Amino acid sequence: MMKTLKYLALVLVLLATTTTAEAKRVPAKHMYMFGFSASFNDSVLYITDIQDVQGAWYETKNGSLHGRENYSYQLKTFLEEKKGKSNRVCLVMFATTKKKAEKKYAKLKKKYTGKDGIIYGLEYLKADEFKFEVVDFSEE
Repeated sequence: MMKTLKYLALVLVLLATTTTAEAKRVPAKHMYMFGFSASFNDSVLYITDIQDVQGAWYETKNGSLHGRENYSYQLKTFLEEKKGKSNRVCLVMFATTKKKAEKKYAKLKKKYTGKDGIIYGLEYLKADEFKFEVVDFSEE
């Protein structure tokens, strides 16, 4: 009995050490993302449409968007250069399915919706006005 337990424990340890998967960075067929921007100096909020950014890279182990800061920077640069809005905090939300992205989008909008159901100071950036450009990480 004791010998069997030792053998079983050894097998479990070997399985645990040999099956640890290494994270891979791969491009997604579809990555749905949208941007949001706010400022402490300005009451205007900006939110982009949900966009299908094909070829955006993500980490397979934890599902995080690789280069997320690059996409935030694209939005920040657009707002500075095209809208004259500086010192803005920009973030990018993403999901691998449109349904999940829409859920995140609705949740974010709900945070800024007043009791009367209106979001004051919200400006939508349509895809024909601002579009995320895929960041290629194939060379890394």
